[in-house]
Amino acid sequence: MSSPLTLPATKATRPRSALVAVGAALIAATYLYLVLVQPAEIAEGIGGTSSLITLFGFLGGGALLVAGILPSLSTSSLVLMPLGIALNIAIGQTAGSLGLQIYLDAIGTVLVAVLAGPAAGAATGALSNAIWGLFNPLALPFAAGAALIGLLAGTAARYGMFRRVYLAPVAGLVVGAVGGLVAAPVAAFMFGAAGTVGTNALVAAFRAVGDSLLVAATKQGLTSDTLDKLVVFTLVALLAYALPRRSRAQFPFLRRYGVLAGRTGPAAGR
Repeated sequence: MSSPLTLPATKATRPRSALVAVGAALIAATYLYLVLVQPAEIAEGIGGTSSLITLFGFLGGGALLVAGILPSLSTSSLVLMPLGIALNIAIGQTAGSLGLQIYLDAIGTVLVAVLAGPAAGAATGALSNAIWGLFNPLALPFAAGAALIGLLAGTAARYGMFRRVYLAPVAGLVVGAVGGLVAAPVAAFMFGAAGTVGTNALVAAFRAVGDSLLVAATKQGLTSDTLDKLVVFTLVALLAYALPRRSRAQFPFLRRYGVLAGRTGPAAGR
């Protein structure tokens, strides 16, 4: 029985750097717009001007990233990205509904980043939150952070942080800390640091000892995001190593940089 991860590989070419750069800049500019303007009405839905600006900024940036990296992606990588988006939304929505103190909404992003590279991971993260925001407006403003997670996860994979399973959670802690710092201003300024039942409890605890809203949101982000990414990176590492050799061979990024030591690519045997 065929699998999306065992499709014939296509010949990889160089990505279109200009499109990738413009896409990344559009995502970054949209994030700055949110932090500076603080359009709290986004929480009420996507019908307002600010909501539409944010939606098109993140969707457009993600689309440009995809268009830019398209020439460098194998067929399996192209199939993997929609799967990653679906995983992010389904698992993230479930974790939020259960009131967990972690999100688990980046499993698909990190998986794509590890197998297909930083740009593919960034595009998956941005598109996931933009699409998720169509029915959960709270997810939309965090698309820039989701893109950053994908970028950093792919970079960590490129430089060997998945060559041993025990290194992956270390990378997760670092990436989670960065992600928490980036998300904190949006959470504090736009939503009053409101989130799930679990994250709200952390914010309330920090506020109770005298922290300002931004400081409490930052501490909550550093706590929840680092723990979340530790779990996510570990799960993705275990999943990546469990993939059959034939499936791993379909990903040029994985082979080129020897992401999984002893499995594929030039790092095998290290």
